[in-house]
Amino acid sequence: MAFSNLVAIAIIVTTAATLHVAGITNIQTSSQAAEALRPVAGRFAFSVFTLGILGMGLLAVPVLAGSAAYAIGEARKWPTGLARQPLQTKAFYATLTIATLVGVALNFASVNPIQALFWSAVITV
Repeated sequence: MAFSNLVAIAIIVTTAATLHVAGITNIQTSSQAAEALRPVAGRFAFSVFTLGILGMGLLAVPVLAGSAAYAIGEARKWPTGLARQPLQTKAFYATLTIATLVGVALNFASVNPIQALFWSAVITV
């Protein structure tokens, strides 16, 4: 938890140091977000942005899918837990799989990724 909070603070500080100071307050595409990193990252701005998004996705998908599976499982009073065998917790693992597949499917949908990030942050707060 402390590490994720540290990452969030780093994102806020980086955004303030690059975007807000430059007067950029309305980003609509991931390309614009990557370009905004140019003052800090130089010619590596797109590489840094790509690595950040990839890392965030690798961190977020299992966490979000797992939390969805636990929330639904607990609400439905199913046996839950990753320490249990899949045959003992079929509904839990099915929910985990479906949540992961939904996350993967969103990559192929015509969803604005910046808006999706914004609204997911609003929903989780």
